[in-house]
Amino acid sequence: MTGQPDSQTLESMSQAVWYNQWTLNKFKAYLKGKILEVGCGTGNFSTHLAKYGNLTAVDINQDYVKQAKKKVENGEVGIGDIEKDQYFFGNKKFNTIVCLNVLEHIKNDDQAIKNIHALLTKDGFLILLVPAHQFLYNLIDKSIGHFRRYEKKQLKSLLHNNDFEIVKLRTLNFLGSIGWFIAGKLLRNNKVGEVKIRIFNIISPFFLLLENLFEPPIGTSILIIARKKKL
Repeated sequence: MTGQPDSQTLESMSQAVWYNQWTLNKFKAYLKGKILEVGCGTGNFSTHLAKYGNLTAVDINQDYVKQAKKKVENGEVGIGDIEKDQYFFGNKKFNTIVCLNVLEHIKNDDQAIKNIHALLTKDGFLILLVPAHQFLYNLIDKSIGHFRRYEKKQLKSLLHNNDFEIVKLRTLNFLGSIGWFIAGKLLRNNKVGEVKIRIFNIISPFFLLLENLFEPPIGTSILIIARKKKL
């Protein structure tokens, strides 16, 4: 079972252009060969991923897939459910699997990670981005279908138990975590509006450049790059 964000939320997040590019720069060195994007939504990130390899993108929402197909010119897009292990592409294997802000929408995240492991080639990489810190969980998380937010220790166990070795792990976006706390906890908002995203996109570059030098103690997200263990 999954909790899905609405298309308006996905399109709002696409307005954070500078942040999205900054995030991509954190893992683009691991994009190679056959790339699978799990939970592509309406294809906002897919067009960028397609520049680095042979892209296949999946989502469980048929309407999202239709929208993503219109955006992705170099790559295949279709229906896929990582929790149920059902995909339009059959038995294909991948060098890199990208899962950005998706795992928190999946009820059985352990099964999803098991299935991702099986889809990777030998020494393949998983790029995983998830919301950080359960104490930040609020009405916005609930409204966009998040079952949970994650802690580093929790993610390490989840990946190690499913035969992954962690290459990199770090917290991202201190400024965003402050805004998330104020909007969702203090003001009890239940959505992220386009205006807030646009303001964030304007003021975030300075803070994110600092994060290139120092990992913040808290943030909106945790980024993990993990390698499939050799058997």
